[in-house]
Amino acid sequence: MAPKPVTSPVPEAWYPTLAVLMIAVGLVITASFFIYEATSSRKNRCLAKELTTGSFASVFLGFGSLFLLLASGIYV
Repeated sequence: MAPKPVTSPVPEAWYPTLAVLMIAVGLVITASFFIYEATSSRKNRCLAKELTTGSFASVFLGFGSLFLLLASGIYV
């Protein structure tokens, strides 16, 4: 039995679209995080909300950067 070649679960044609979409969503979440930090007082801040928002922004920006590298031909 011959081994199967490794293929991406996402079609290569979707890489640029996913990169732009995920980076845009990540930047919007990052902006909302900064707005939340700038407009709320220290007494009213919620650590769980900060960690959740930061985590989502990090995930979207990370995958967006990955797809940007893949779309430009840098296979990581």
